[in-house]
Amino acid sequence: MSARSDLAREWNGLTIPAPGEYELDPAHTRVGFIARHLMVAKVRGAFDEVTGVIQIADEPLQSSVTATIHAASITTAQSDRDNHLRSADFLDCEKHPTIEYRSTGVKAVGDNEFVVAGELTIKQASRPVDMRVVFEGLSRDPWGKDVVGFSATAEIDREEFGLTWNVPLEGGGVLVGRQVKIEIEGEAAVRQPG
Repeated sequence: MSARSDLAREWNGLTIPAPGEYELDPAHTRVGFIARHLMVAKVRGAFDEVTGVIQIADEPLQSSVTATIHAASITTAQSDRDNHLRSADFLDCEKHPTIEYRSTGVKAVGDNEFVVAGELTIKQASRPVDMRVVFEGLSRDPWGKDVVGFSATAEIDREEFGLTWNVPLEGGGVLVGRQVKIEIEGEAAVRQPG
């Protein structure tokens, strides 16, 4: 870590970012997910287009985050499946082009671990979703931008968001599992003045 004094500060034994607004770097942020297929395998995918802002407050536990995911940017490396996920059976991207997340609170649960409580909105259905966040550190990139890194996980029941399409299997169970694990690896750069 090559933190500068005006970027870093100490808080509860942890070096954290100075207060300010940090924008997600889409080139270094991955919003991934894992869902069960046929009850026995996992399908992994991601959303390629995400924007967001992390507002680091003077009091760190008053910090907040907002993020917008472009639903049609979903990819699982299989075009037929991707098109099905974009259709009205699932995300219905034409009617609901974005997925939104807005934090409602932060609490510390470990040395560099936090739970970010928030509200996730998919297809106009908003539900509370807690993200388990690990603060990975802060640094300055070779072009002079101050950067913070983090990872986050959560699990949702897709049917709570109106994503109820499924096919029953002859031997029992269903084609697509209800539980979806969210995995995020991200970087955010301090917003430059002007």
